[in-house]
Amino acid sequence: MRLRQGSRGAAALAAVVLAAAAGCSTKAPESGGGGGGGDAADVQTDIGVEGETIRLGVLTDLTGVFAALGKDITNANTLFWEENQVCDTYTVELDVQDTGYVPQQGVQLYSGMKDSILAMQQTIGSPINTALAPEYEADQIVNFPSAWSKTLTEIPGTGVVGATYDVEIANGYDYLFEQGLLAEGDTVGHIYFEGEYGANGLAGTQAVAEEKNLEVVEAQIKATDQDMSAQVTQFAAAGVDLIALTVAPGQTASVATVAEAQGLDVPILGSNPVFAPGLLQGPAANWLKEHLYVASPVSSFDAHPELLEQYKEAYPEATVSLGVVVGFGMSELMKQVLDAACENGDLTRQGVVDAFESLEEVDTGGLVVPIRGFELGKSPSLESFVLQPADVEGGATVVAEAFEGEFAEQIAG
Repeated sequence: MRLRQGSRGAAALAAVVLAAAAGCSTKAPESGGGGGGGDAADVQTDIGVEGETIRLGVLTDLTGVFAALGKDITNANTLFWEENQVCDTYTVELDVQDTGYVPQQGVQLYSGMKDSILAMQQTIGSPINTALAPEYEADQIVNFPSAWSKTLTEIPGTGVVGATYDVEIANGYDYLFEQGLLAEGDTVGHIYFEGEYGANGLAGTQAVAEEKNLEVVEAQIKATDQDMSAQVTQFAAAGVDLIALTVAPGQTASVATVAEAQGLDVPILGSNPVFAPGLLQGPAANWLKEHLYVASPVSSFDAHPELLEQYKEAYPEATVSLGVVVGFGMSELMKQVLDAACENGDLTRQGVVDAFESLEEVDTGGLVVPIRGFELGKSPSLESFVLQPADVEGGATVVAEAFEGEFAEQIAG
């Protein structure tokens, strides 16, 4: 495992409601399929393609518990498609809607957009993706979720952008064992959201615990629970050696504040959505910089300086965050799918699904961890980065480059 330093992004941006994309940019990749490719007159289409314009849906969170992440991912989606075309021919327009991280709202909004979109560029949140799974499958929708739950890999056409939460947090455990921050037989306290996100992160903890004889103290919470005093007090009484988190940044801040006040000097390990750089403006900033480790599907901006410059130019008032890299990475994945479908001469929904299912060993230029392919029920990647908050551009530093940990393959399926 190689070590180097880097940075990671910050907090909220202004909401994007509709993004029309036009531009030049990359040539479509070579494809093994038949068909005309490139010229719109030679390509079959059905829903979501009019002339030389492709319409994609976005169901994001601009006002709920993951609003900061949702705004950054969505702005990155927008910026990407402003500068890229499909097959050097089609421009891409995004229909962006705010679910507020409420599944019922997501279902209603999708009902209003589904007859005018070809695919979903982004759907944020495991609960919303799960609620929409039957419709996505019935409508033959390719979808890139802003969520990493393993249950999402069981939805045909849904491409998790990196390792699933169980694999991701297991890679984080591997790093902590290697660094001597955790030992076999230790006690772990795990706070996790109810639902797929939390359950999948807990499954990763349980799998590692079985291999390393860890004792696990579980604490399930609702996404609306903000004060973690009772949970941290419980962990302190149990003598935990590590706190694991599958929650949102607000809960992470509460855990850090309470742990510091109680003198609970143990590391915290989190799945990728647990941290937002805005936490470094809070009272527990220094404690977080010393104690928090985040397993992540993406690296830092020092690996992508051009992207950082491009984003800051487009959004000069924004504080960049990890969501920017996620948003560009999932957009690049969608472009590769659509380019392949176009080269095959088939930009119908079925043609896009076929192109999606044919992807193997996907390279996004280091935007996200290597994707081995999208197979039902399997983690698309076995690798993760490990980040730690720091006073650098973007709010965090890379302490471990993308690697496959000891437990990853066994957990991944």
